[in-house]
Amino acid sequence: MPNRDELKEELLRTDADFRRLYDEHQDYERRLHDLQEKPSPAEEDEAEEKRIKLHKLALKDQMEAILRTHQESRVSA
Repeated sequence: MPNRDELKEELLRTDADFRRLYDEHQDYERRLHDLQEKPSPAEEDEAEEKRIKLHKLALKDQMEAILRTHQESRVSA
């Protein structure tokens, strides 16, 4: 049975929904990094940072649910 990282890599190759979620999560990660690199962020930057963090968390939860489903299906198979 593959470990979690191997399963994640497999899903990135074979599951379009998982790959879309992962790519979107990575995009938000880059945007968050760019915001955090600003020397003096404006209020709207701070609000955007909060929105990005919430969206990233939701994406991660969705990816975790997919991972869990695939892990459970392999264990019961």
